[in-house]
Amino acid sequence: MNHFNYKKYKRYEPIKLIDRTWPNNTITKAPIWCSVDLRDGNQALEIPMSLEQKIDFFNYLVNIGFKEIEIGFPAASDTEFEFTRTLIEKNLIPDDVVVQVLTQARDPIIEKTFEALEGIKKAIVHVYNSTSTLQRNVVFNASKDEVKKIAISGAEKLKYMAQKYGKEKFIFQYSPESFTGTEVDYAVEVCNAVIDIWKPTKDNKVIINLPATVEMTTPNIYADQIEYVCRNIKNRDNIIISLHTHNDRGTAIAASELGLLAGADRIEGTLFGNGERTGNADITALALNMFTQGINPYLDFSNINEAIETYEKSTHMSIHKRQPYAGELVYTAFSGSHQDAIHKGLEKIKENSEIWEVPYLPIDPFDVGRNYDPVIRINSQSGKSGSAYILKTNYGLNIPKNMQQHFGNLVTKISDEKNQELSPKDLYELFCNQYVNIHSPIKLINFKEIFDNNTNLEFVIDFENEIEIINSVGKGLLEAFCKGLITRFDLHFEITDYMEHSLSNSTHSKAITYLQIKYKDQFIYGSGISNSIAKSSIYSVLSCFNKILIFLNKNSKFSIDKNIKF
Repeated sequence: MNHFNYKKYKRYEPIKLIDRTWPNNTITKAPIWCSVDLRDGNQALEIPMSLEQKIDFFNYLVNIGFKEIEIGFPAASDTEFEFTRTLIEKNLIPDDVVVQVLTQARDPIIEKTFEALEGIKKAIVHVYNSTSTLQRNVVFNASKDEVKKIAISGAEKLKYMAQKYGKEKFIFQYSPESFTGTEVDYAVEVCNAVIDIWKPTKDNKVIINLPATVEMTTPNIYADQIEYVCRNIKNRDNIIISLHTHNDRGTAIAASELGLLAGADRIEGTLFGNGERTGNADITALALNMFTQGINPYLDFSNINEAIETYEKSTHMSIHKRQPYAGELVYTAFSGSHQDAIHKGLEKIKENSEIWEVPYLPIDPFDVGRNYDPVIRINSQSGKSGSAYILKTNYGLNIPKNMQQHFGNLVTKISDEKNQELSPKDLYELFCNQYVNIHSPIKLINFKEIFDNNTNLEFVIDFENEIEIINSVGKGLLEAFCKGLITRFDLHFEITDYMEHSLSNSTHSKAITYLQIKYKDQFIYGSGISNSIAKSSIYSVLSCFNKILIFLNKNSKFSIDKNIKF
């Protein structure tokens, strides 16, 4: 700990905004979305996208609903310039989509940017210069006035170049880069100076983008900064306040959401949060957060797997298993209590499917193109309900509650011993091995029943490789069979729970019977599967009775399955 010197860092000073209003606000509609995957996201890649990859990614962004897409920094490289020209010359930009390009507030770079945009139908030209205290003092060694002049000069150059190329084609955007490291009153001063040059109107609004280029503090302070700007910026009605948050502290999404509460109109971000260092705000999560609140995000993530495929193919990065809404495990519960709640919630939702309310699942997996198969998975932390849910959804078994508890304990033990997850197939095989049609030491050969007030039953068994015929009488088939076993083996038990059902709706479906019997002070569980209810019932009794004999092991001639759990 001697080298973990926290004293070398200073606390971020909040602004004084005593009468803040944003905590009482609610997000009621989607913002204007702008994807910066092809610029901010691309520049952060170890291997930047090729021209073909950028075109594919651009087309995907268009297809899911983005109307504003930052396509690059045309003056930064030949690839960036060529991509811009390709989109324009091949007419790849839909009429309802506006592309955005980035430029520093330097004359040669601005000129190169407009050259790349020649022939464009509509574009946002995004000019920036850094205004933060640290950048002024360390990088530029410049005063506030000198830095503001850079912003003014850039704004003037944009206005001049737009006149030259057709001013009706361009929307202006300005970013005081490192806004969160800039004195908020000074940031407003610089933005107002830019606004004075551009003179926005109702029909020709400008965008003021307020980036958390480096996330420096908690989201609530960012929201205070946004509300301060919204209150003090000139010509607010004709200004689109935009947010661009990075994730250095892991709260870019929260900062963006609170910034919307504080009055912002627009959000820049990337799919799955790709970007410099820890990345940008994840627009996928932001949009789906709104979706789960009953708000139309106007971005279509109904096929989240396609989004993942596009992202991974283009960026050569992978989605984390816990990535919100998209990760492999985000709709999966291993915890027993979670599984029980989800199981009950999914059953309840069938009664009222208009409103989604399922514990631990804030979104219906189907809404993003996933299914329920992996929602409950089984390991040593899982409980009875999870295993029962898996067997019901995959194999049609509707296990009684008492039996669920017995089986759940067994599943936990097996998973713990193997130190691994159990698949649906593993669970089914385990259930069958432990409960279904256990044919040793007694094997049923056949039976014949005669009805006469009572049931007269004759059944043939193979016991210790010897054939025996047993006759018994009962009020029904099951009682007669039990009496025959009790008399022959002098082992008294009683049936304490019984359930049966068909394994499917087909006319050729098999039947399954679940049985709980009490032998002395022990409860024993068995099951039988057959083409007929009668046979499945008898098989379930025999499964239980064989487990008693295995447990007692009265005769060394028994062929004992040591894996059967009493």
